[in-house]
Amino acid sequence: MASDHFLDDYSIEITAKDIGPLVDAVGVLPAGSAVSITFLPGNSVDQLVEVAAQVRRLGFEPVPHISARRIASHDALDHFLAGLASRAQARRAFVIAGDPNTPIGPFADALAVLESGLLQAHGIRKVGIAGYPEGHPAIAPGTIWRALGDKVAAARDGGLDLQIVTQFVFDPDIIAAWVAEVRTRGVSIPIRVGIPGPASVQALLRFAARCGVGASAKVMAKYGVSITRLLNTATPDLLIRQLADRLVAADEAGVKAHLYPFGGVEKTARWAGQFAPRERA
Repeated sequence: MASDHFLDDYSIEITAKDIGPLVDAVGVLPAGSAVSITFLPGNSVDQLVEVAAQVRRLGFEPVPHISARRIASHDALDHFLAGLASRAQARRAFVIAGDPNTPIGPFADALAVLESGLLQAHGIRKVGIAGYPEGHPAIAPGTIWRALGDKVAAARDGGLDLQIVTQFVFDPDIIAAWVAEVRTRGVSIPIRVGIPGPASVQALLRFAARCGVGASAKVMAKYGVSITRLLNTATPDLLIRQLADRLVAADEAGVKAHLYPFGGVEKTARWAGQFAPRERA
């Protein structure tokens, strides 16, 4: 079925604190899986290099996040990327502006990093950029679309293989409409749609509030759960089936899943491994 193809070659996201859970997921998470490593407040670039190196040693493909506004200087970015290359053999990265309103160094946004030439100098060729199916609370829609076009052009000029990785969303209609809009604007690069892995309803609502993601009672009902049942475990099965149907109807083959393991890395990987066989049954 279409929905199990959507999960083919899925990627997954961790924080620097999730190495222990990632170790527990070895043998469940497919070898070679792309593992994104978030750049959170309080993280140092040296810490992220070490985490990326551990991800590589566990047999996965590290995809470190580069938070542009948290990079203090051109030399600091060079140091970060050199460490990723030498210690983690990193070939991929995810580049984002980051949360600080004011950059601490010369990189005001993801575009500045893409245009620096340092990614290519350190062997990074595959780069993810952020997508916002529900928009961004601090950025006007027109600005988001212009920035996307600028980043696609910069990647093309710099010989980078670009893909979009989105925030997690609970509504398949919103995701499908946004993918259609991306394509209408002439952007044909691959897209990874953020999908929350199995977790309690309470945890999903907490992360949604933190990330500015819509999670009203109506939206969560479309997702397949009730927000009055906070302790229940929710899975994205219904979301994936409905989204996959819409993507097939749109003849859209360039969209895959990026999993946010809010209920745990091993639990999410185990669910993903069991989902396709259930679909084929």
